[in-house]
Amino acid sequence: MRSHLLTPKQPGSKFWSKFGLGAGICALLAGCITSPWPPHVTKAQAAKNAAVETGPFWWGVSTSGYQTEDKGYPPGDPRYFKTDWDLYVEKGSAPERGEGTYSYTQFDKDLALLRQLGVNHYRFGIEWARIEPQPGVYNEEAIRHYVTVARKVRAAGIEPIACLWHFTFPDWLTDLKNKGRSHWLHPDTDAHWRAYVARMVAELKPCVRIYAPQNEPNGMLPLSYLGDHWPPSELLNTFAYKRAMRACIAQFREAAAIIKQQRPDALVMSVQALPYWKRNYLWDPTAMVYNAMRRVCYDHLDGIYDVCDVIGINYYYSQNATIADFFYAGRGEKASNYTQMGWVIDPESFYNLIMDVRRRYWKPIVISENGIGTLNEQKKIKYLRDHVIQMRRAMADGADVRGYFAWTLVDNYEWHEGYNANFGLAIMNPHTGDRTIEPSGLFYHNLIERYGDLRSSNE
Repeated sequence: MRSHLLTPKQPGSKFWSKFGLGAGICALLAGCITSPWPPHVTKAQAAKNAAVETGPFWWGVSTSGYQTEDKGYPPGDPRYFKTDWDLYVEKGSAPERGEGTYSYTQFDKDLALLRQLGVNHYRFGIEWARIEPQPGVYNEEAIRHYVTVARKVRAAGIEPIACLWHFTFPDWLTDLKNKGRSHWLHPDTDAHWRAYVARMVAELKPCVRIYAPQNEPNGMLPLSYLGDHWPPSELLNTFAYKRAMRACIAQFREAAAIIKQQRPDALVMSVQALPYWKRNYLWDPTAMVYNAMRRVCYDHLDGIYDVCDVIGINYYYSQNATIADFFYAGRGEKASNYTQMGWVIDPESFYNLIMDVRRRYWKPIVISENGIGTLNEQKKIKYLRDHVIQMRRAMADGADVRGYFAWTLVDNYEWHEGYNANFGLAIMNPHTGDRTIEPSGLFYHNLIERYGDLRSSNE
């Protein structure tokens, strides 16, 4: 039985369809008129980038802490915590999460699924608020939990990838009334971020080599400061957006430095929301909207790519870059080439995006998220198959793709959609917490078995 409680994730990519007219205008007002120039990468740098050792092709699955974990502690417990998203829910701006998929207290059930899928890599999110429920007060039990997760994953023959920030902040770094003192812009964020990263890397480094400091910051920032769609809910505040972008970039770079200092052989991976934007010459003759959306895609990555060993990209759909198209995005599964979220299914644009990222950065690429929200398992299977075909096409044409991660393991909480989208390769019984692999999960398992190490087959 499919649980009415469960469904998908948030891939920042999903976020773009939420902007509406305000996002198009605010991006333009932010100065996003010219196309973002690609960084200058020399042949020597490109050769050095290509030499980064990542091992056999990464077949994986990605998950998020907030979207899957149960709360764990009652109010009054010293370990009790809240995030900025909990505050957002309390003010009625998003649906209740409930207990997620119980992935905190019942992680072994997720681990059994990972084994069943046959993946060799697993990206999981660490909830900062759970680790540091009060300023400077660490939850030692939570730290041990995440270390245990990483150890169990590695013991199962799966490489753990720790994502240190997946959208949510501790509530004590959030002031929904004084929005200029929230998140990246809170005066205490930088010091606490450095201490949090240093502590978690020190604890995890014996069993974790690969780190993603941030998840889709380029998706969260415009929604928070321009589109009034995420906390702290600013509308058209281009000044705050630019300040938050600079702070976010600086803190990614700080995290990368800490990771390399503590474990010099570590790999640092970006995770960016990258839909494929299509130029429309009739409705956007000056390319203002097109250039604006490309800037929103790439400005953050341009600021951090040089401290990344691997460029992680999340792709879900393509969209025409016109203000009019924002009105019609996200209107549900209205045809066979749309998802539950109303996103256009466009595998060929996936190929174009991979090649665009390749030409822009000349770094190893990992598809850090790709998936579809739908109740139609045959449609989900076709989506996965068609996108892997386009990824292999890009590899054959020279793209240095090192891995592919499906989103996501189990149908889970999807931010503004709650449990009304179905991205999981498995479903959960809400009464027992037991997971059941879906036909799409079995397909993914067979696909991994069939293709194996794609790197060796493309050399």
